[in-house]
Amino acid sequence: MLTLVTGVTGQVGRGFAQRLLARRAPAEQVRVLVRDAGRAGPLADLGAEVVVGDLRDTEVLGKALAGADAVVNIAAAFRGVPDEEVWAVNRDAALELGRAAVASGVRRFVQTSTGLVYGVGRGRPHVEDDETVPGGAMWMTYPESKVAAERGLLALDGLDLRIGRLGFVYGDGDPHLPNITRWTAHQPATKRHHLVHVADVAQGLLRLLYAPGADGRAYNIADDAPVTALELHQLLGAPLPDSEETDPDPWHGILSTDRIRRELGYRPYYPTVWAARDAGAL
Repeated sequence: MLTLVTGVTGQVGRGFAQRLLARRAPAEQVRVLVRDAGRAGPLADLGAEVVVGDLRDTEVLGKALAGADAVVNIAAAFRGVPDEEVWAVNRDAALELGRAAVASGVRRFVQTSTGLVYGVGRGRPHVEDDETVPGGAMWMTYPESKVAAERGLLALDGLDLRIGRLGFVYGDGDPHLPNITRWTAHQPATKRHHLVHVADVAQGLLRLLYAPGADGRAYNIADDAPVTALELHQLLGAPLPDSEETDPDPWHGILSTDRIRRELGYRPYYPTVWAARDAGAL
């Protein structure tokens, strides 16, 4: 089995590729697509084949997909880039990769998405069969582009698609967690955020990659205990949130992991952010 992985220069993609390389069987191969070969050096040292080029270059895609059996698409654009770039990477490049995978005879395709695709809350944790309801404080180009990618990939004939919808990713030195206080500083202290450690993202995506009969399915990937803005600030030693308002949508972004637990045997290595802290894994 040869698996192509994209987005490996980001924290999530790098963490996944390292763990895929560590657990692969002797006959398995891992190929990574990067724009800068130098940034893939550590993965090459672990045994990954490196293809250099842009995800949006169709000629490069043909080379990257040659002989591949599966794709794990982790490449994403979100904060700090123009909306045009977000659409180009998250929707357009994902769909082009999906079409190229079908044309190359690749059948298994794992697409990373976000729990933000559900939009506004439902008065309970979001489940995978919930329809998207645009709106809410975090509805922006990023989740909108991810929704469009999911729908476009699901519409492709002959693609065994599995979708992983992630909580707020942290861990292994990912700067997301320290940086979150820029947004949470002015949120209600009771505002809850559903987190997931990089190691558990990798675990979840690996389960999606190898599971039989998961085609056409979406799976939420998150930990066991959403945390409040107040708790995050206390954990990080940051000044406490200054908003005296109450959270108008307390179920926004809160995910049910029942499906991935029941169907794929997922159990978080770090069930809470405190467990990760105590393990020195932040």
